[in-house]
Amino acid sequence: MAEEFPQKVNPPQPPPFLEILCKISGKKIRFAAGTKAGFAVSLINMKLDIGSPLALHIEAVKEGEEPISFGPDAVLVNYGNGWKLQTVTEVDFPGTRRIEGVRLVSTQIPLVKKIDGSHSTNAASSPGTSFSWLYIVKILLAFVVMFMLAGIFMVALDNLPGLILFINSYM
Repeated sequence: MAEEFPQKVNPPQPPPFLEILCKISGKKIRFAAGTKAGFAVSLINMKLDIGSPLALHIEAVKEGEEPISFGPDAVLVNYGNGWKLQTVTEVDFPGTRRIEGVRLVSTQIPLVKKIDGSHSTNAASSPGTSFSWLYIVKILLAFVVMFMLAGIFMVALDNLPGLILFINSYM
């Protein structure tokens, strides 16, 4: 007779992704397990419409429990039953001032490539990358100064042997 062995039942594995509820748009956004919270916040903010309040950070919430906030370098974690991840916005902090008509921009804007290989338009419009004529004039001025210095050094090196002979004749 064959002995019957009880089969081991594997516990259900957690999904290989995390879902974050964006309170601004009302959509759930999926991220791979091990994603850093700062990257998730910046990606969520890039998908928002202009004029929408920005997501400041991500927190895990559960009814009757204290929320757990994730810092920008923290790895997102699903804490199990009843816990859900959601964004915290500027509106959630009543003490935060917001100037009407001005949208605050995160200082850390990653260059994100779209599926077709092109760069995101939000990265190109980040502060500090605007094109101006003053920038071109400064570059041209730097080239002029470089060529002038090169000319001075070239004349000095051409006359160096004569200078050495002149100094040696007085010694």
